Amino acid sequence: VYDTSGPYGDPDIGIDVRQGLAKLRQPWIDARNDCAPLSERSSAYTKARLADDGLDELRFSGLLTPKRAVAGKCVTQLHYARQGIVTPEMEFIAIRENMGRERIRSEVLRQQHAGEGFGARLPENITPEFVRDEVAAGRAIIPANINHPESEPMIIGRNFLVKVNANIGNSAVTSSIEEEVEKLVWSTRWGADTVMDLSTGRYIHETREWILRNSPVPIGTVPIYQALEKVNGIAENLTWEAFRDTLLEQAEQGVDYFTIHAGVLLRYVPMTAKRLTGIVSRGGSIMAKWCLSHHQENFLYQHFREICEICAAYDVSLSLGDGLRPGSIQDANDEAQFSELRTLG
Repeated sequence: VYDTSGPYGDPDIGIDVRQGLAKLRQPWIDARNDCAPLSERSSAYTKARLADDGLDELRFSGLLTPKRAVAGKCVTQLHYARQGIVTPEMEFIAIRENMGRERIRSEVLRQQHAGEGFGARLPENITPEFVRDEVAAGRAIIPANINHPESEPMIIGRNFLVKVNANIGNSAVTSSIEEEVEKLVWSTRWGADTVMDLSTGRYIHETREWILRNSPVPIGTVPIYQALEKVNGIAENLTWEAFRDTLLEQAEQGVDYFTIHAGVLLRYVPMTAKRLTGIVSRGGSIMAKWCLSHHQENFLYQHFREICEICAAYDVSLSLGDGLRPGSIQDANDEAQFSELRTLG
């Protein structure tokens, strides 16, 4: 309904991907005075990558100095909303959500097929206060990491326009940094509201930096994918410490939302034994294998509070991954699926 391509859709703006996009949100972030630049990176992995001279040719040249919430401060859009503060991000979102509404109202298909609202209450016009109220009530989220100032604010929620996500990412077999940036650009040109980088190949860290610095839309990841690459693809060798380091690495790069498979509990894994198609979620299968090999509870579940604390320090949103979702009609609505859903809430 509105243009998600940011500067890429403006013929009057010249874009050099080597320089990245303009930092639209930086003045808004700085004006709140509740975050500060870090003197050094929090992630040991990031420090090692930056110290590796062999990566200089691949590295994005204009690296940002990451910021983190000042002690005792909260930098999330949820916090601001619950404090009654209408942020510039919320004002921007209200304008975007209203774009094209007149055209939609007059569409013949909408009149012929009104559809079922299922309790949604969409006002004729979205106001900044309505945006704030929906976020404060927990019915909507604004994925907006303080370290991704290039992003144009958007909202996901039942009382707002439907959003579309596009998945990109390299693999051990194919793709390059240049190709991934090109995928990002074309995703936004064709209307993707968010993009997930699901890279599993080489140079994941460097590829993600290029994507973030050139992305006008929120970027999401599944951190367990990169954590697995760090232990050479051996799920049994995963640790909470390695995963935590990955969260810090990605949050300080500017990732806007994480998919976390915290509902795959040890006692639920045997429930999938008689399934026709087993566990089809990659993240779910990784955690299931770890739980069974160690006969211990899912460390994402046990450390969920700390995950939330890390995310809050950078304003990273969470997507609760359904690791035990069915892969076929035969397995749909089984005990494993609903047990996980109850845990996720």
